[in-house]
Amino acid sequence: MTDKELLERINNIELREGKERTVKSYVLRNNVISPKSERIIKEHMNHYGFFFEDAPLDYAKLFGNNNPVVIEIGFGNGDTTAEVAIRRPEFNYIGIEVFLQGFVNLLGELGKRDIENVRIIRFNAVDVLNHMIPDGSVEGFHIFFPDPWQKKRHHKRRLMNPEFLHLLASKIRKGGYIYMVTDWEEYAEEVLELSTHEELLYNPFGGFAPPVTWRPVTKFEQKGMDSEHPINEIWLERVDHSSHS
Repeated sequence: MTDKELLERINNIELREGKERTVKSYVLRNNVISPKSERIIKEHMNHYGFFFEDAPLDYAKLFGNNNPVVIEIGFGNGDTTAEVAIRRPEFNYIGIEVFLQGFVNLLGELGKRDIENVRIIRFNAVDVLNHMIPDGSVEGFHIFFPDPWQKKRHHKRRLMNPEFLHLLASKIRKGGYIYMVTDWEEYAEEVLELSTHEELLYNPFGGFAPPVTWRPVTKFEQKGMDSEHPINEIWLERVDHSSHS
Protein backbone atom coordinates (compact mmCIF):
# COMPACT_ATOMS: atom_id res chain seq x y z
CA MET A 1 0.00 0.00 0.00
CA THR A 2 1.39 3.41 -0.95
CA ASP A 3 1.52 6.27 1.57
CA LYS A 4 -1.25 8.01 -0.36
CA GLU A 5 -3.49 4.91 -0.20
CA LEU A 6 -2.73 4.51 3.51
CA LEU A 7 -3.84 8.08 4.29
CA GLU A 8 -6.93 7.76 2.08
CA ARG A 9 -8.00 4.60 3.91
CA ILE A 10 -7.51 6.30 7.29
CA ASN A 11 -10.02 8.93 6.17
CA ASN A 12 -12.60 6.40 4.93
CA ILE A 13 -14.48 5.80 8.17
CA GLU A 14 -17.94 4.46 7.39
CA LEU A 15 -19.82 2.22 5.00
CA ARG A 16 -22.17 3.96 2.61
CA GLU A 17 -24.73 1.29 1.91
CA GLY A 18 -27.83 2.26 -0.03
CA LYS A 19 -29.44 5.68 -0.01
CA GLU A 20 -30.56 5.72 3.60
CA ARG A 21 -28.06 7.23 6.03
CA THR A 22 -28.58 6.33 9.65
CA VAL A 23 -28.31 8.92 12.41
CA LYS A 24 -24.71 9.11 13.60
CA SER A 25 -23.59 9.58 17.19
CA TYR A 26 -20.74 11.81 16.01
CA VAL A 27 -20.12 14.83 13.82
CA LEU A 28 -16.67 15.10 12.24
CA ARG A 29 -15.20 18.59 12.38
CA ASN A 30 -11.58 18.15 11.37
CA ASN A 31 -10.42 15.49 8.96
CA VAL A 32 -7.16 17.08 7.82
CA ILE A 33 -4.04 15.00 8.43
CA SER A 34 -1.18 17.25 9.60
CA PRO A 35 2.46 16.46 8.71
CA LYS A 36 3.07 15.31 12.32
CA SER A 37 0.02 12.99 12.23
CA GLU A 38 1.12 11.68 8.85
CA ARG A 39 4.49 10.67 10.31
CA ILE A 40 2.83 8.83 13.21
CA ILE A 41 0.44 7.02 10.86
CA LYS A 42 3.24 5.93 8.51
CA GLU A 43 5.38 4.77 11.42
CA HIS A 44 2.83 2.89 13.55
CA MET A 45 -0.32 2.08 11.56
CA ASN A 46 0.93 -1.20 10.16
CA HIS A 47 1.70 -2.57 13.63
CA TYR A 48 -0.96 -1.10 15.93
CA GLY A 49 -3.73 -0.18 13.51
CA PHE A 50 -5.97 -2.19 11.20
CA PHE A 51 -8.50 -1.36 8.51
CA PHE A 52 -12.12 -2.25 7.98
CA GLU A 53 -12.76 -5.48 6.09
CA ASP A 54 -16.10 -7.16 5.53
CA ALA A 55 -14.89 -10.34 7.23
CA PRO A 56 -14.69 -11.68 10.81
CA LEU A 57 -11.59 -10.59 12.70
CA ASP A 58 -9.08 -13.28 13.60
CA TYR A 59 -8.12 -12.14 17.11
CA ALA A 60 -5.26 -14.61 17.45
CA LYS A 61 -3.75 -13.35 14.21
CA LEU A 62 -4.31 -9.69 15.17
CA PHE A 63 -2.62 -10.02 18.58
CA GLY A 64 -0.44 -13.10 18.25
CA ASN A 65 -2.13 -14.80 21.24
CA ASN A 66 -5.47 -16.15 22.45
CA ASN A 67 -6.10 -13.75 25.35
CA PRO A 68 -9.71 -12.56 25.81
CA VAL A 69 -10.65 -9.43 23.85
CA VAL A 70 -12.19 -6.24 25.23
CA ILE A 71 -13.45 -3.53 22.85
CA GLU A 72 -13.47 0.16 23.73
CA ILE A 73 -15.85 2.31 21.71
CA GLY A 74 -14.96 5.98 21.36
CA PHE A 75 -11.59 6.06 23.13
CA GLY A 76 -11.10 9.84 22.80
CA ASN A 77 -7.40 10.70 23.02
CA GLY A 78 -6.61 7.15 24.16
CA ASP A 79 -4.92 7.92 27.49
CA THR A 80 -7.35 5.71 29.43
CA THR A 81 -7.09 2.93 26.84
CA ALA A 82 -3.31 2.80 27.15
CA GLU A 83 -3.39 2.89 30.96
CA VAL A 84 -6.05 0.18 31.29
CA ALA A 85 -4.12 -2.06 28.86
CA ILE A 86 -0.97 -1.69 30.98
CA ARG A 87 -2.90 -2.39 34.20
CA ARG A 88 -4.68 -5.44 32.75
CA PRO A 89 -2.10 -7.17 30.51
CA GLU A 90 -4.06 -10.43 30.53
CA PHE A 91 -6.58 -8.90 28.11
CA ASN A 92 -6.27 -7.73 24.51
CA TYR A 93 -7.95 -4.43 23.62
CA ILE A 94 -9.49 -3.23 20.39
CA GLY A 95 -10.13 0.51 20.29
CA ILE A 96 -12.63 2.05 17.85
CA GLU A 97 -12.60 5.81 17.28
CA VAL A 98 -13.71 8.10 14.44
CA PHE A 99 -11.99 11.32 15.56
CA LEU A 100 -8.71 11.66 13.73
CA GLN A 101 -6.63 13.42 16.37
CA GLY A 102 -7.57 10.97 19.11
CA PHE A 103 -6.83 8.02 16.85
CA VAL A 104 -3.41 9.39 15.89
CA ASN A 105 -2.65 10.31 19.50
CA LEU A 106 -3.19 6.73 20.70
CA LEU A 107 -1.31 5.31 17.72
CA GLY A 108 1.72 7.39 18.73
CA GLU A 109 1.33 6.50 22.42
CA LEU A 110 1.22 2.75 21.72
CA GLY A 111 4.40 3.03 19.67
CA LYS A 112 6.18 5.21 22.21
CA ARG A 113 5.30 2.99 25.18
CA ASP A 114 5.56 -0.38 23.39
CA ILE A 115 2.04 -1.42 24.41
CA GLU A 116 1.50 -4.71 22.64
CA ASN A 117 -2.04 -5.67 23.76
CA VAL A 118 -3.89 -2.87 21.94
CA ARG A 119 -4.96 -2.61 18.29
CA ILE A 120 -7.05 0.27 16.96
CA ILE A 121 -9.29 1.10 14.01
CA ARG A 122 -10.67 4.40 12.74
CA PHE A 123 -14.15 3.51 11.57
CA ASN A 124 -17.82 3.70 12.49
CA ALA A 125 -18.31 1.34 15.45
CA VAL A 126 -21.67 -0.03 14.29
CA ASP A 127 -20.16 -1.14 10.97
CA VAL A 128 -17.17 -2.73 12.73
CA LEU A 129 -19.40 -4.65 15.14
CA ASN A 130 -21.82 -5.79 12.44
CA HIS A 131 -19.22 -6.92 9.92
CA MET A 132 -16.04 -7.82 11.83
CA ILE A 133 -16.91 -8.99 15.34
CA PRO A 134 -18.39 -12.51 15.60
CA ASP A 135 -21.32 -13.04 17.97
CA GLY A 136 -20.35 -14.25 21.45
CA SER A 137 -16.64 -13.63 20.87
CA VAL A 138 -15.88 -10.62 23.10
CA GLU A 139 -15.06 -10.54 26.82
CA GLY A 140 -16.37 -7.03 27.35
CA PHE A 141 -17.07 -3.52 26.06
CA HIS A 142 -15.84 -0.24 27.53
CA ILE A 143 -17.74 2.98 26.79
CA PHE A 144 -16.29 5.86 28.76
CA PHE A 145 -18.00 9.28 28.72
CA PRO A 146 -19.94 9.00 25.44
CA ASP A 147 -21.27 12.27 24.07
CA PRO A 148 -24.52 12.94 26.00
CA TRP A 149 -25.99 15.11 23.21
CA GLN A 150 -27.57 17.28 25.87
CA LYS A 151 -30.35 18.98 23.89
CA LYS A 152 -33.53 16.92 23.76
CA ARG A 153 -33.80 17.19 19.98
CA HIS A 154 -30.31 15.60 19.74
CA HIS A 155 -31.05 12.63 22.01
CA LYS A 156 -31.61 10.48 18.92
CA ARG A 157 -27.87 10.84 18.26
CA ARG A 158 -26.93 9.14 21.52
CA LEU A 159 -24.80 6.07 21.04
CA MET A 160 -26.64 4.01 23.64
CA ASN A 161 -30.08 3.11 22.30
CA PRO A 162 -32.03 -0.19 22.37
CA GLU A 163 -30.64 -1.43 19.03
CA PHE A 164 -27.03 -0.65 19.91
CA LEU A 165 -27.32 -2.17 23.40
CA HIS A 166 -28.68 -5.37 21.84
CA LEU A 167 -25.85 -5.38 19.30
CA LEU A 168 -23.28 -5.10 22.11
CA ALA A 169 -25.01 -7.83 24.12
CA SER A 170 -24.98 -10.19 21.13
CA LYS A 171 -21.21 -9.80 20.70
CA ILE A 172 -20.12 -10.65 24.26
CA ARG A 173 -19.74 -14.18 25.56
CA LYS A 174 -22.01 -15.52 28.32
CA GLY A 175 -20.79 -13.90 31.52
CA GLY A 176 -19.09 -11.10 29.57
CA TYR A 177 -19.73 -7.45 30.42
CA ILE A 178 -20.60 -3.97 29.20
CA TYR A 179 -19.00 -1.20 31.27
CA MET A 180 -20.17 2.37 30.71
CA VAL A 181 -19.18 5.51 32.62
CA THR A 182 -20.82 8.93 32.24
CA ASP A 183 -21.05 12.16 34.24
CA TRP A 184 -24.44 12.89 32.67
CA GLU A 185 -26.90 11.43 35.18
CA GLU A 186 -30.02 11.62 33.00
CA TYR A 187 -28.20 9.68 30.26
CA ALA A 188 -27.05 7.10 32.80
CA GLU A 189 -30.61 6.64 34.10
CA GLU A 190 -31.80 6.21 30.51
CA VAL A 191 -29.25 3.44 29.86
CA LEU A 192 -30.15 1.67 33.11
CA GLU A 193 -33.79 1.74 32.02
CA LEU A 194 -32.91 0.45 28.54
CA SER A 195 -30.94 -2.43 30.05
CA THR A 196 -34.02 -3.73 31.90
CA HIS A 197 -35.66 -4.41 28.52
CA GLU A 198 -32.67 -6.28 27.03
CA GLU A 199 -33.18 -10.01 27.61
CA LEU A 200 -29.53 -10.88 26.97
CA LEU A 201 -28.33 -8.68 29.86
CA TYR A 202 -28.73 -8.43 33.60
CA ASN A 203 -27.45 -5.92 36.14
CA PRO A 204 -25.61 -7.63 39.02
CA PHE A 205 -25.80 -4.40 41.07
CA GLY A 206 -29.46 -3.57 40.47
CA GLY A 207 -28.54 0.06 39.77
CA PHE A 208 -25.29 1.98 39.39
CA ALA A 209 -22.08 0.00 39.95
CA PRO A 210 -19.20 0.84 42.29
CA PRO A 211 -16.00 2.09 40.58
CA VAL A 212 -13.46 -0.49 39.45
CA THR A 213 -9.87 -0.19 40.66
CA TRP A 214 -8.23 -0.50 37.24
CA ARG A 215 -9.87 2.44 35.44
CA PRO A 216 -7.81 5.63 35.82
CA VAL A 217 -9.45 8.99 36.48
CA THR A 218 -9.17 11.13 33.33
CA LYS A 219 -8.53 14.89 33.25
CA PHE A 220 -12.05 15.30 31.85
CA GLU A 221 -13.49 13.24 34.71
CA GLN A 222 -11.49 15.12 37.35
CA LYS A 223 -12.85 18.38 35.96
CA GLY A 224 -16.38 17.03 36.32
CA MET A 225 -15.71 15.83 39.86
CA ASP A 226 -14.26 19.24 40.76
CA SER A 227 -17.55 20.74 39.54
CA GLU A 228 -19.38 18.16 41.68
CA HIS A 229 -20.77 16.25 38.70
CA PRO A 230 -21.60 12.71 39.87
CA ILE A 231 -19.74 9.97 38.00
CA ASN A 232 -22.22 7.23 37.09
CA GLU A 233 -20.88 3.73 36.47
CA ILE A 234 -22.96 1.03 34.79
CA TRP A 235 -21.89 -2.62 34.70
CA LEU A 236 -24.08 -5.08 32.81
CA GLU A 237 -23.41 -8.76 32.16
CA ARG A 238 -24.49 -11.22 29.52
CA VAL A 239 -27.01 -13.67 30.87
CA ASP A 240 -25.70 -17.21 31.31
CA HIS A 241 -28.82 -19.34 31.46
CA SER A 242 -26.91 -22.11 33.22
CA SER A 243 -26.56 -19.84 36.28
CA HIS A 244 -29.34 -17.23 35.87
CA SER A 245 -33.02 -17.71 35.24
